[in-house]
Amino acid sequence: MGLTIERSEFDDDDRARFDERLQASLGALRSLLERPGFGEGPATLGVEVEVDLVDAQGRPAPNNRAVLAATTDPRITHEVDRFNLEINSNPVALAGRPFAALHDDLTGAFAEITRAAATNAARPIAIGILPTLREDDLRDALTEVHRYRALSSSLRRQRPGGFAVHIEGQDTLDLVADDVTFEGANTSFQIHLRVAPHQFAQHHHAAQLASAPVLALSGNAPLFLGRRLWDETRIALFRQSVDERAQGDDWRPARVSFGHGWVRRGAYELFAESVALHEPLLPVCGSEDPRACLAAGGIPGLAELRLHHGTVWRWNRAVYDAHEGGHVRIELRALPAGPTMTDMIANGAFLVGLVLALAPEAEHFIEGLTFSQARQNFYEAARHGPDATLLWPQRPGGRAQLVGARELVARLLPYAREGLERGGVAPDEAARWLDVVAQRTASGITGARWQRAWFDKLARSSDDPAAALVQRYLAASATGDPVHTWSMP
Repeated sequence: MGLTIERSEFDDDDRARFDERLQASLGALRSLLERPGFGEGPATLGVEVEVDLVDAQGRPAPNNRAVLAATTDPRITHEVDRFNLEINSNPVALAGRPFAALHDDLTGAFAEITRAAATNAARPIAIGILPTLREDDLRDALTEVHRYRALSSSLRRQRPGGFAVHIEGQDTLDLVADDVTFEGANTSFQIHLRVAPHQFAQHHHAAQLASAPVLALSGNAPLFLGRRLWDETRIALFRQSVDERAQGDDWRPARVSFGHGWVRRGAYELFAESVALHEPLLPVCGSEDPRACLAAGGIPGLAELRLHHGTVWRWNRAVYDAHEGGHVRIELRALPAGPTMTDMIANGAFLVGLVLALAPEAEHFIEGLTFSQARQNFYEAARHGPDATLLWPQRPGGRAQLVGARELVARLLPYAREGLERGGVAPDEAARWLDVVAQRTASGITGARWQRAWFDKLARSSDDPAAALVQRYLAASATGDPVHTWSMP
């Protein structure tokens, strides 16, 4: 985030100084977004993938720092828990064949993690939630980095009784987490789409609309601590595992959310909302004077604002970046890691294409769908996957009707292809990746459905069905073939 965090405890003076810097940064951001030509330029894409490390038995291997020490690849970094790593791709232009380039970039970085992990008796796995996790694996599991310690300390200060987690699916999970390490159970695939500031609102509307149907056919996290929960359990687990609100406190919004309403004007209001609605967790100040930088015609880094905004986890989040003359992006955060690079890139192509297709008419689409209905779509998709029933306008401005997720996705795929091609993606490139989604939709086999089917079968013959499942998953994903082609029990 541009600031080094070297301690984990803060006092009221730290918070007061930080609040002053946040207000200065907000004023600078407002002025910057009003500057003629700011943020204009070709659309780009970038992705992040979080992966777990496992040992020979498929159990979590908490040695991410040792694995990092065995590589110098700048794309690879640590994540929240000691069995997590993250890959950050190099950004690519949207025009041309961006998804093939991202696929090759991620595949190369994953191969490097595989090499480095092998020197530490581990291997990486891209999976929404690792089925072999046990509660003990998530107790005191934070990576030894000040940022994570400080984040956990600040959240626990607000929620001293621990973080209550209650998820109902085929089974029920009830527990209290001591710190944010349970958040590290979630691994995701995140997409960054650069958009022009004056078009941010319509693209954000489109992202909110598109997330539900894409997520419904992308689920890959049906199991947690031996329980069969949602198709995409990450959505529920992430929200609850860092919710610092006291029980019964409905006045303050959760830090992890779908949002609180349609964006009316642009990216600025999402940053302002983060400042107004959420207490800072990491009140660390830098030395930059954003107003002076702006007055001199420069592009301020706004490190404090970016740091704070990074601790408010909306599923579709605004990002400000001072690089390349400064720009804004939408970070699409809802999709899970895995099962394969092919599946993830196909999911990304579908989501980006649908955002680009819906954006020009997004204002009319939301006339027929309230924000609360769009939010309900999102959680229905996470819970029920391909079996979800979603509310969707039949046309821009038309009355919304209930439709099955698979039928809706099949209907939306041609629009996604139009959106990609309109954005400059080569037609054969768009067709290649969207065809993966089309075949998965026709089969109904997502990563979540594959995992659950094999878990149920293995539970009848294995003393440790989760470990047996992970071994099957590792073997199948190593082929690189998309999940809908994997053998089902």
